[in-house]
Amino acid sequence: MKGAVLTEVGGPLQVLDLELDPPGPGEVLVRVRATGLCHSDLSVIDGSRIRPLPMLLGHEAAGEVVETGPGTSDFAVGDHVVLSFVPACGSCRRCVSGRQALCEPGAAANREGTLLSGARRLRLPDGTRPHHHLGVSGFAEYAVVSEKSATLVPADLPFEIAALFGCAVLTGAGAAFYSAAVTPGDRVAVFGLGGVGLAALLAARAAGASQIVAVDVVEHKRALARKLGATHDVAGGPDAVAEVRSVTGGGADKVIDTTGVAAVLEQAYLATCAGGTTVTVGLPHPDRTISLPALSLVAEERTLKGSYLGSCVPRRDVPRFVDLYRAGQLPVHELLSGRLTLEEINTGFTRLAAGEAVRQVVVL
Repeated sequence: MKGAVLTEVGGPLQVLDLELDPPGPGEVLVRVRATGLCHSDLSVIDGSRIRPLPMLLGHEAAGEVVETGPGTSDFAVGDHVVLSFVPACGSCRRCVSGRQALCEPGAAANREGTLLSGARRLRLPDGTRPHHHLGVSGFAEYAVVSEKSATLVPADLPFEIAALFGCAVLTGAGAAFYSAAVTPGDRVAVFGLGGVGLAALLAARAAGASQIVAVDVVEHKRALARKLGATHDVAGGPDAVAEVRSVTGGGADKVIDTTGVAAVLEQAYLATCAGGTTVTVGLPHPDRTISLPALSLVAEERTLKGSYLGSCVPRRDVPRFVDLYRAGQLPVHELLSGRLTLEEINTGFTRLAAGEAVRQVVVL
């Protein structure tokens, strides 16, 4: 098969011929049909997220099961699946408490660049075994994944739409529905209008927010946010906090930061009202720190919280969010801003880095 492999920090990705071992126990072989380009991939390429190399990237994917490994009981050949980037074991203390996004074995496997079993199933012609990206490695024609990384979806859901549910929708919509717990009448602000941020905006609208302020430095993304239900838009920059506080009458009740930029997270916190909640889903460089007025946490009863995978349980929430999509309440198709071939993937990441695209999908 062919796959896009990162061999050194800075890239570019190289489309190489690879061999793929058959699925082991509890694993499935998926014919990948669509994989989204996400800033989490870009952060590995530029070195913001340190991962073992070489690595076959791509973590937001959808496809069709074509083979099952020994002991696999959750899926059958022909099933359509969405792949998500935390292979939740289901039995560690985080999983049994309902916080599968924090699965301990899954996190360890992701750090090491392996599948949940600890194995690597990829192989280059010279015998080198590339690492898996977040248990998926979706920028390839096929993928062997743990069945714990997969969620069944309806066969009539287009693959290029289905892929978005694996990361952008889970992370963004989950942040709004679960982490921020947006309720009817809430004033909401979203900082960063990529695929995740716009998914959060759609969810905030579906949850009944009375105001939605969309904040980004890119004008055409703010225009798209308006189309998707934002009541106000604000240009990102030094004046953003004052503008958000002005249009919301003293700050938003729920503020969601999706940028992965520490300075923007500080702005998001300052744009939150007394008693409000600030949620961050972005992934800053590990060396970055933030500075906040500590007194406000107590005197204003503020909440600052992180959200990984939108605090979702994929097998519970992907079907829920797909139902909302099909009911017209989460128009996820509006996030799709481009379709690429595998050979065009570096051009796609250049566009993503420049802020020119929302969610591009490699269609295989």
